Amino acid sequence: MKIAMIGTGYVGLVSGACFSDFGHDVVCVDKDAGKIEALNAGRMPIYEPGLDSLVAKNVAAGRLSFTTDLAPAVAGADAVFIAVGTPSRRGDGHADLSYVFGAAEELAATLDHDCVIVTKSTVPVGTGDEVERILREGAPGRSHSVASNPEFLREGAAIGDFKRPDRIVIGAEDAHGESVLREVYRPLFLNEAPILVTRRRTAEMIKYAANAFLATKITFINEIADLCEAVGAEVQDVARGIGLDNRIGAKFLHAGPGYGGSCFPKDTLALLKTAQDNEVPLRLVEATVQANDLRKRAMGRKIIAAMGGNARGKTVALLGLTFKPNTDDMRDSPSLAIVQTLLDAGARVTAYDPEGMEIAAPMMPEVEMKASAYAAAEGADAVAIITEWDAFRALDLARLGGSMADKLLVDLRNIYRRDEVLRHGFRHIAIGTRAE
Repeated sequence: MKIAMIGTGYVGLVSGACFSDFGHDVVCVDKDAGKIEALNAGRMPIYEPGLDSLVAKNVAAGRLSFTTDLAPAVAGADAVFIAVGTPSRRGDGHADLSYVFGAAEELAATLDHDCVIVTKSTVPVGTGDEVERILREGAPGRSHSVASNPEFLREGAAIGDFKRPDRIVIGAEDAHGESVLREVYRPLFLNEAPILVTRRRTAEMIKYAANAFLATKITFINEIADLCEAVGAEVQDVARGIGLDNRIGAKFLHAGPGYGGSCFPKDTLALLKTAQDNEVPLRLVEATVQANDLRKRAMGRKIIAAMGGNARGKTVALLGLTFKPNTDDMRDSPSLAIVQTLLDAGARVTAYDPEGMEIAAPMMPEVEMKASAYAAAEGADAVAIITEWDAFRALDLARLGGSMADKLLVDLRNIYRRDEVLRHGFRHIAIGTRAE
């Protein structure tokens, strides 16, 4: 099939590359000429493991191409996916749908044949209706099908998630839209990926409900971790104990400094705005958003408390800046609030991240970026693990502590065993466990 993908951000680029790897003919379109130029030169605008080789393979095979010109990209397309950004709108927190609607207007003026238009972007309920209205009014002689096909990709594992999905959700209002999307995903038949076909509004709601539930699960275990610290319990054992219950499951029960990234923060906020507009209170989601926001600065205060309550003039080395490992994404990363809390307290902050420092540096200009974890720790009064990169799981603790001013390790991801840290002479502070 011929597919056009509008947008070469995280979702559009990964989806386009994977669709082409299925054997489809895919053209990715973006107005950012610099991004298209980079992609045509083989340079990826994001860090995602395996993406560069996947793109190169399919470009070489002639199945994947990039352009700024919409008209030839959509000519003869069986399906056009809209995968543009939907950031939180400045001022009110609603999802900014201007890019989605702008793409629909351009498609109405450009498409010369009936086509299936698919919203891949995360959009509030009812967005597909508005896209359909724009297409109908902009191209009154056409009979376009408008469908919803939300993505469920984890940054750092997106290619695997796309090719081995838990489920494929198709929100269609007509048989043609459903049949085209079933054909698009037919290569996954052998993987027995379940396909759930719903109405369009239901598919849009599924995406927001899924992210809100996962965000709530993360926030729940983080609050349980705080209680564990107060009563002398161990949160990792608690998480295992409840995660073994099949009704609960073990995923997303890892206590940490709070969630961030491109999805959970903006999607929970957009869901709340939709609920408010419809006068339906979502108290659990409200509490989740508030608790997560408060937790990030609280983690900065936790580091300060571990240093005796006074960070002025002291050096804190942060290991990891991105919101999660295997990505360079700094959007709503807990490190942003943690850094500001430490700077407000008068601390000097050094940092190392395997992939995120180029993006992080202009966001935190007062932080000294270092070439390695060991360079960041040199002369530090405390080292705090913010992101659980694999590179931090087997640090040479003797070397790390050997150059520190004070051997204090604050493990905000619980990736080290207490006995191992203590054996190397560190004081150890973890999440949801008693201090040692």
